[in-house]
Amino acid sequence: MSGDDEVRAAAERLIRAAQTRQTCPPVRDLIGSSDLAAAYAVQDAIAAWRTAEGAVVVGRKIGLTSTAVQEQLGVDQPDLGILFEDTQYADGETVPSSRLMQPRAEAEIAFVLKEDLADGDLGLDQVAAAVDYAVAAIEVADSRVAGWDITFADTVADNASSGVYVLGNERKTLDEFTPRDVEMTMTVTGQEVSTGSGAACLGDPLVAVQWLALKARDFGQPLRAGQVILSGALGPMRAVAPGATATATIAALGSVTLHFTEG
Repeated sequence: MSGDDEVRAAAERLIRAAQTRQTCPPVRDLIGSSDLAAAYAVQDAIAAWRTAEGAVVVGRKIGLTSTAVQEQLGVDQPDLGILFEDTQYADGETVPSSRLMQPRAEAEIAFVLKEDLADGDLGLDQVAAAVDYAVAAIEVADSRVAGWDITFADTVADNASSGVYVLGNERKTLDEFTPRDVEMTMTVTGQEVSTGSGAACLGDPLVAVQWLALKARDFGQPLRAGQVILSGALGPMRAVAPGATATATIAALGSVTLHFTEG
């Protein structure tokens, strides 16, 4: 396993990239390509830096839940990351393209919790009972690593390649829709670029939330009431250029849109 010095060096490399908006080489030369303990230690170190700078944790994200996205990035398992308040946008808002380096949009279901997922067996029934409501969402993944040249450890260290995200306004409870049955279409500047379904997200987005709940508890950071959970892509992610508009439409949850400035 990588030591503290390697973890610290990897975190510093990614933090410098974030601060300067200049991409960096992968960190696998420091922590290896498959040392998950080291990769999550880097992620934690970056989160500690972010919170020390005033960022507020508001939830968690699951990455790499879609086979299509796993194939795009050459990985074979999900990962998890941390959501911060200053990366959340409202439906129809505009994100400065300058705050992103290599943005790629993907459509997801976001869940907001009304109960902690800290105790018990964290079975699907318990997970479902903890959900307050769901909304359509777009996550804009971003990588501090040049050219998205990432292994699994690289993306985990880089907070699961998290960028920004936007939440829709149409709230639905689990009594009103079934997540695994939804159909999704995403357009970028009017052109259809991605389609998928709830079943593409680990077979069921609630299974993805269950996976996250178990992993987060294992790491000593269980999911809490009020948190936003991005449950993973429903189809392939697509690059977005400056000036683009991304819109995701998810059956039962309506549409959500995010604009990007020209520069």
